[in-house]
Amino acid sequence: MINIYEAQAANKRKSVFVVVFFVLFVALAVYFISQAIGIYLGYAPGGLGLVGIAFIISGLMSLVGYYFSDRIVLGISSARPAKRNEYFDFYTAAENLAIAAGLAKPKLYVIEDSAPNAFATGRDPKHAVICATTGLLDKLNRTELEGVIAHELSHIKNYDARLMSVVAVLVGMVALLGDWFIRMQWYGNRRSRDDDNKAGALLLVFGIIFAILSPIIANLIKLAISRRREFLADASAISITRQPSGLISALQKIAADHEPLEAANKATAHLYIENPFKDKRHDAVGTFANLFNTHPPVLERIKALERMV
Repeated sequence: MINIYEAQAANKRKSVFVVVFFVLFVALAVYFISQAIGIYLGYAPGGLGLVGIAFIISGLMSLVGYYFSDRIVLGISSARPAKRNEYFDFYTAAENLAIAAGLAKPKLYVIEDSAPNAFATGRDPKHAVICATTGLLDKLNRTELEGVIAHELSHIKNYDARLMSVVAVLVGMVALLGDWFIRMQWYGNRRSRDDDNKAGALLLVFGIIFAILSPIIANLIKLAISRRREFLADASAISITRQPSGLISALQKIAADHEPLEAANKATAHLYIENPFKDKRHDAVGTFANLFNTHPPVLERIKALERMV
């Protein structure tokens, strides 16, 4: 058994390790792809070429999503504001837990859907939103509901939306560079150079390899970061409620409910506390598929929480 602070520290260390590895991989991929593009266009190796353009394009796309994510997601999900007199437990639990977490109370919204689930969004604690389905509010008791709310408040407090926005910019930059280089191979004509050498040819080969594989690998690492932040949010939630049993019971109920969430789609699924599509597999294929999930398996999350009981 480990205490809450040890669990949080361990998850933070693992998150930092994955993020640092991700940044180093992106830097390596960008270097080789940009060098290959330069060589292909007939320039001498050494510059970063189109990296700045790719960074600006992916950055602008992510910036729009970052600043308007709450409005976009709430609109897509057909969510409506939660009123205190209608959802008293939801409202008052969020108030109390926000005070305990040292945060301003986030805006509260409700989705009319009988599948139990919830998510948090917003670029920072001052613009945060917690949204729950009516199914979640109907099926969980107050202690379980507090566990879910504390989990979502932890995402807000840990600035997970901001972190994933930065990660998305880097993934987008790598994907754009790789796509441009592959398109050059198909549709362009290489400009010859008299001083081509073995080093240039080697950089070109590495550039092709990274252009093909790096978008896939970068996205896998991005998903690994997301999964680590889920473990951290679970541990941080317990530091707020001091009741692991509440979140454990809530996760068990949510996972046991096999009704898919109709309001969810692929663009918003990663936000929810648990996979809203209910399409999990437990065989070897399912184990491999977990690499492409934004959330770790519920059983792993529960085991981690039980070690804090």
